[in-house]
Formats: sequence, structure tokens, C-alpha cells
Amino acid sequence: MELQCHLKVCKELLKVNERERVEVKTVLPTGGLNASKTQTFRVLWKNNGEAVFHKDCWTSLLKAARARKKYKDLPDLTVEEKVLVKEAAKTAEFFYSMSGMKEEAKRVVEMIRKSEFCVVFTGAGISTSAGIGDYRGKSGKWTEMDQNAVNMDSLFGEESTCTYSTEIGPPTKKAKTDSEQSDDLESDDEEDDGVPYESLRPTYTHEALQKLIEIGHVKHIISQNGDGLHTLSGVSYDKISELHGNVFIEKCEKCGERFERDFYVMDDVCSQYYEELEDYGKTNIIKPKHAKQCELCNLSHRTGRKCSKNGCKGYLIDTIINFRDNLEEEILNQAENISEQCDLMICLGSTLTVTPACDLVEMIKIPQRLVICNRQKTEKDNVCLEKDKKGITLGSRIFGDCDTFMREIMKNIMPSKDLEKWEASRNDKMKIYDTKRNTDIK
Repeated sequence: MELQCHLKVCKELLKVNERERVEVKTVLPTGGLNASKTQTFRVLWKNNGEAVFHKDCWTSLLKAARARKKYKDLPDLTVEEKVLVKEAAKTAEFFYSMSGMKEEAKRVVEMIRKSEFCVVFTGAGISTSAGIGDYRGKSGKWTEMDQNAVNMDSLFGEESTCTYSTEIGPPTKKAKTDSEQSDDLESDDEEDDGVPYESLRPTYTHEALQKLIEIGHVKHIISQNGDGLHTLSGVSYDKISELHGNVFIEKCEKCGERFERDFYVMDDVCSQYYEELEDYGKTNIIKPKHAKQCELCNLSHRTGRKCSKNGCKGYLIDTIINFRDNLEEEILNQAENISEQCDLMICLGSTLTVTPACDLVEMIKIPQRLVICNRQKTEKDNVCLEKDKKGITLGSRIFGDCDTFMREIMKNIMPSKDLEKWEASRNDKMKIYDTKRNTDIK
């Protein structure tokens, strides 16, 4: 596969199999880029602000954006484009070449084979190919929220006469107008969050992890994801710690009994009621009778159903951990115990920034053997590259898609005939998944 590098002076095609690449997304002014200005730009930005580069081309571009003077060996950027590049850097996603990915996967397989207690830590990045958006990717939910708040119009307005040497501040933040806030409040349409949870199906990574547990190479999964795809793939509840809950599980707030459902259990109307009151001081939503505001997250966890256990009839609540909520103590304790036994932790699709979940990575046995596969850099990357007394790297840091990485892992860990048979069973597994999800509920 070949791509065009978006640095204009680079005439070399980006060969995915041979070269590392970087993908970014910057913030553009409301009306897009003026043709007269883009003629002086060194980057061929797409209309949505995206661009792809050879890794070395991106490195020189970023150095130029941060430089305070011109350098002969760096691109000559206007002040405006410097700002675009700096905004793009916040979203940068890195990808190994396929040849590099294959070689690193072989190393990781050897680590897995030698490990006595391998644990996998998963984040939102393993579910993006299922249809769920991530948070900090170049098109992630939080990234888009941050970029939507950036105002580039003053920098790129017709009145702008900035030259290369002009010193300007960072772009300003947008403020919502009263009419925009009113539109948010009065809209009856649900926010489009993509595919309904009931329609989501496990990715290659989910199924690979389930298989690795089945054949004994992985002992446990610690997950930040609440989409229920790990358990749908066949991972038993004693083999997973779902730190942030599961949208298909509700529990009794009175007796603690847990119920697994084939439908999304959360009552979003209840939470929206409290959310609008907090944001706007009023709401058009009629308060549901069962609604109860959580003292921690200020939303409602009640689902509208009651416990079916004999004599209880307590209200059922969802298990999702919202901001400011505490993690369930039993699940966190289990994850901590598992982490302390771990001699190899493989982190997939997480930037490892959300506490206390990311702290578990630092609890594994010493010497810490840590493998991270993620498209963006993390604060734990250096741990992966630490070396033993013989100078051998203890862990591994892979940049790229989790599905691509896990395909290479499975190629090297399973006999070819077994792998072929297992991968061919995907259609049969899809039929089983369908029986465990109720897609008729509106």
C-alpha cells in the first residue's frame, strides 16, 4: 500500500510496508483555508485538517514549527502554519511499517511464551474497529471537543498580515453564544454516538485475547472499556476485571445482586435531566419517577428496573463509572492483586492516562516487562524500553493498530492450520453473538 506524503517538498511515496508514518489532524478556520494563503504553506492539508507524513518528514516539520528562527535544513513555515502544525501535534498518531510490526510481534510472542503470568490491559483503542470512537485519537471524542473550542478565525481572517517573524499568541477559545446554548437545551434529538451498543461485535483483538486465555497464554484481562465486548467474545467474568463497568450489567443498589442483560441497561434520560440542570439551570425533560442523583458524579445510575431477587425489590443501577465516581472496590482489589502477580503486561489501545486504572501498570513484578501497542505516545513508553543487566530491552513499544498487531501475534503463536481454522470460525461466532444481543429494543 502506498500513500502520498503531505509535505509538499517530499516527492517520495509513503510505502506502508517499508516506512513509518504519522497521521495528524489540525484545526482549520471556520470557512476553511484561503487559497492564496495555502500557496505559501508547506503542507497539503485536507479540507478536514488531516494530513499524513513519513515519520522523518513530520519530525522536521515539527522542529520547524517550534523553532524561533529559520534553519536551512528545516521547512520554511509561516506563522499561521506553525500554529496549524502545533495544533496537529496534539493529535499525532504513529504507525510502524508492516515489516517493523512483524519483527516486533515476534519478540513479543517470545515474551508471552516465557511468561508465567501474562496480563492484558485494554483501552478504547481496541474497540474503534467495532464502531466505537476513542477518546484521544486524532478523531477522538475528547480531541474533537478540544478542537471545537479552538478559534482560528482571528489568525486567518482577511485582516491578518502576519509574516514569518511576527510573534503571535496561541489561538483563542470559542465561547458558545446564547442561541447555541439554547439550541443544545431545546434539541430533542439524541447525540449521535455511532453504532448502538447492542449492534457492536467483538473485533479481531477481542477474539484473539479470548483465544489466548483459552490456550493458557493470558491469565487475565484488565479493561477500562464498558462496551461488554470482552465478555461477548467469550471471556468469563472470573478472567476479567472491568474497571469502568459494563453497559450490559446492572446491579441492585440494595442487595448487590448483579444481572447481565442482552440490552443496554442505562437510562440516559435520567442523567440528561441532571446534566441539563447543572449546565443550564433548567431543563425541558420531565424528571423520571425513579431518578436519583448520585452524590459523586451528579448524574443518575438508576435504570428504572427493580431487583427480581426474592423479597428485595430494590432499585437497579448501572455499573458504569462516570467522572468523579469511585471504582467498585471489589473489582479494583481484584485488578490490583492480578497486577502484583503479573510478570508481563500487554497494554492495548490505551494512552494510560486515566487513574487509578493506569496506576496498575506500575504494580507488576520487577523487572517490569511492559508491552504497549497504541497509536499515540504514553507516559509509560520509557518503561517499555528499559534494559536488563545484559543490555536486553525488557519490554516493547509498538505504534499502530491493535488488530494489525494481534494478527501478527496470532500468526506467530498458533500453528498455521489451527490459526486458519480459528479465523475461519468468525462467521459462526457472529451468529452466537447475535443470540446474546437484543437489537430490537428502541
